[in-house]
Amino acid sequence: MSSKSSPGDMSSPGRASSMSSAGVTRGPAVEARDLVKTYPGGVTALNGLDVTVEPGTVFGLLGPNGAGKSTTVKILTTLARPDSGTASVAGHDVLRHPDRVRRAIGVVAQNSGADPVATGRDNLRLQGRLYGVKGAALERRVDELLERFTLTEAARRPVKGYSGGMRRRLDVALGLVHRPEVLFLDEPTTGLDPEARTAMWDEIGRLAGEEGLTILLTTHYLEEADRLAERVAIVDRGRIVVTGAPDSLKGELRGDAVHVEVRTPLGEAGRTLLDSALGGLPGVHEVLCEGRRISVRADDGAAAVPVLLGALERAGVGVATATVARPSLDDVYLRYAGRRYADADAAAVTAPVLAGGVR
Repeated sequence: MSSKSSPGDMSSPGRASSMSSAGVTRGPAVEARDLVKTYPGGVTALNGLDVTVEPGTVFGLLGPNGAGKSTTVKILTTLARPDSGTASVAGHDVLRHPDRVRRAIGVVAQNSGADPVATGRDNLRLQGRLYGVKGAALERRVDELLERFTLTEAARRPVKGYSGGMRRRLDVALGLVHRPEVLFLDEPTTGLDPEARTAMWDEIGRLAGEEGLTILLTTHYLEEADRLAERVAIVDRGRIVVTGAPDSLKGELRGDAVHVEVRTPLGEAGRTLLDSALGGLPGVHEVLCEGRRISVRADDGAAAVPVLLGALERAGVGVATATVARPSLDDVYLRYAGRRYADADAAAVTAPVLAGGVR
């Protein structure tokens, strides 16, 4: 693992496998049932979380900061124990056989696990030795990863001189040295500039196809989950509220998303007038009011806008902005979590971080 913690007894190298001798997967690559985790102070990070990840897929845990994503990864990678619930990775129980799990996984944590004083090449060598990779096989793998992540020219330089993007690429390479079955990427692009983030997305996409990996990534970037994950689980307040392919989840929200921001919150009379005006409009499926934001789902968003604005005008409510768009993962989050994603993320940023590092 890129944190350089020992993976356990590595005297018998070779990848733990969730494959039978016939090469047929015996079960999910990752499976967790009813995970509960409470940190000191009585704050619940996980509240009955269930997740299943099929082999060979890219799976995204999407949620705002503080939703419980990183706590989930800590449990699945044996770095924390749940208060209750069960979990297995690559066919191994994380509580009964943590050493087997560690041999089968690679982990890229939010914070870099590389030694800043050592060179990039030496970091990779050390990581390989921790997992029992030695000699010529190790050197070939190190060279391969340096080339893959465009680090060959910087391989003999101390990591402390690397840019943020270079260091993050090295972190991913460290998680791959021993050819894991399951790679955990915890917020892989946090802190990167847009160009470096896009480059990392491209590399993660290639990894999934070329390495034959199962990848579980956590992210609070909606675009990242939409672009990379074949399936996503939306996490809110320690529970998964919905799981599915991004396009399918968005497709379930019929029609256009109309978003209006008003200058003052609607009162009860304003809500009643709005419901009355839009309730009789054909093709309107739902109306959600939250503070100064109004969200409408309609078959024809362009037709709904003038009716919506007219109702607001009659209610004496000023409009700041109005937009019409196709459904996004933000709309999916609003539908299932009952609040806007940006609001949930902002609330988490202002909340105190617990000693246990709830994220």
